[in-house]
Parts: sequence; C-alpha cells; structure tokens
Amino acid sequence: MSKLQLSVAMGDYDRTRALLDGRVQIDGVDPVYMNLYPEEMFFRAMRGQEFDVSELSFSSYCVKTSRGDCPYVAIPVFLSRAFRHTSLYVRKDRIRLPQDLKGKRIGLPEYQLSANVWARAILHDDYGVAPEDVTWVRGGIETPGRPEKIALQLPAGVTLESAPEGQTISDMLDRGDIDGFMAPRPPSAHVLSNPNVGWLFDDPTLVAKDYYRRTGIFPIMHVVGVRRSLAEQHPWLPGALFKAFSQAKLAALEALSDTSATKVTLPFVEEQLKAARESLGEDFWSYGVANNRPTLETFLRHHHSQGLSARRLEVDQIFHPATYESYSI
Repeated sequence: MSKLQLSVAMGDYDRTRALLDGRVQIDGVDPVYMNLYPEEMFFRAMRGQEFDVSELSFSSYCVKTSRGDCPYVAIPVFLSRAFRHTSLYVRKDRIRLPQDLKGKRIGLPEYQLSANVWARAILHDDYGVAPEDVTWVRGGIETPGRPEKIALQLPAGVTLESAPEGQTISDMLDRGDIDGFMAPRPPSAHVLSNPNVGWLFDDPTLVAKDYYRRTGIFPIMHVVGVRRSLAEQHPWLPGALFKAFSQAKLAALEALSDTSATKVTLPFVEEQLKAARESLGEDFWSYGVANNRPTLETFLRHHHSQGLSARRLEVDQIFHPATYESYSI
C-alpha cells in the first residue's frame, strides 16, 4: 500500500530537523519537505494554498478562521514561541517608559503579525497603552512597500497609515520620524548603532520572566496547519502529524540536554537550559491544548479586541479535534 505523498512547508529548526533528516517518520505519509522563511511560507500558504501541510502564522490563521474561509485546520504544534518584549524598539531620547508611547507613532511591517498582536497585548495589559492610543505606520523593515498578507478592517479609533513611498520603518526610526518600532525582526543593522535607538525594555529577559511568573503565558507565534480537505478525506492524518512533530521536538530536547559536546553554536548552553526549566518548568516548550489553554485564550481575546478576528474565537474552535488528546505507551 502506497503512502500519502504530501508537501510540508516548515522552518529549519532543531525541533523539525528529525523530520527533515528522516529520523522521525509521519505514519502513512511520504513527505516532500520545504524549508522556507516565514514571510515566503505564510504568503504562499494564505494566498495560494500551495502546501498540503504548512507552518502558519497564528494570527493569519485566526483571521481566516474567524471569517470561515481558512483552507487549513490547525494542530496544536507550536513551532515558534517567543516573549515579544524584544520586539519593541524606541527612540530612547524621547521614550523612557512604555506609557510614553501614548500619542506617539510606531512603525510595523504588518499590523496583523502574531508578534505584533502579542506586543500590543503586553502594552495594553501591563502598561495601559491601547491600540487606539498610537498611530501605526506600516512599512518594510529592509525594503519599502510591504503590504498586509490579508486585507483587514480595523476598529474605529485605530489609525494605520502607510510609510511614505520609498521609506522603510528602519530608516524612519533612525531619523526619528517615528517614535517606536514593533516587529518580529530587529531594525536594519545600521539603525542599531544609533545611540538614540534601543529596546523599550532595558532588560527584556528580566521583564519577560516577570511576565511569565505573573501570567503563566509563553506566547505562541506559529501553528501547523493541514489542508482542511485532506483532514476530512483522511481522518487519521492530523493525529499522525501531531505525533510526528511531537517526536521531533523530543529528539531536539534530548540533543540539547546532551552537553558532552553541545549541539548548538552557543556558549553557556547548560546554564540557559537550567534557567529555562527553572523559569518555565520541565516542559518549557509544550505542544497540545491542555497545557497552553491560558496562552491561547489570551491571544484569542486580544486578537478579537484588536479588530483582527471577525468574531471571538474559542480555543475549542481552532484545532482539529483529533489532536486534543495524546496517548502514552
């Protein structure tokens, strides 16, 4: 019996590498893997539905799902997670505290990016800076003219304007044309040498650890989606994908824990791993719904309040039901 041949688009991470090199197999599937950068992968998945299985922007997935026209159904595999306190850069010569951003101008590459949903949630929940308190300026980080992947209808009171033609938000921050910068990537390298440009939070790690201690939230950026028509045709497929991605993550964690010869090109690996477990627990990068429900609920609440989802989604509406419960041997 032949296996189901599927195209699988994903990032090149330690937590996916065991799939790519064949150490972990997807039951019943003959995969054709493509390692792509998020911008290309998400654009091609959402505009052309080019892949059978794809890593997806959590935000874009929720936008489309809330409208009832998403071609993918998600499984609770979170290939990208990050505390987005490091995604906020400001003009340090005029912004001293997060509250100083009220009435100011913040550049971003796309309003609906998952990283920006989380960064706005942090500003709103912890510092009282609401989306309508800021003028948002959309533009490319390295090249001008970046559009939104998905057309948006933002709430009244939220001001979103385009950067001037030919301008990047990196250069605008460097010159002081905007007061802040919010993105999953940093500004252009030359901007970071400007002494008046820096992180909003002087010690973002310290602030993020306090955020987790208070909330229990480790922000989720990306999910894995399987083409909805395939999941309907092959009910076993979502569970097989969840199992394989979970096994690949376990292989990565086992390698990370083997410090006889570190597998990553980074010093202080043992110390960092110990700190992560002390701050976030042994299963610090968990997959599945149960352990991540507070994080998911927080994202969905803000996604709707920021005007991105057409209706308030519930956690139980966004993942394939076959992937809610796992089994052990």
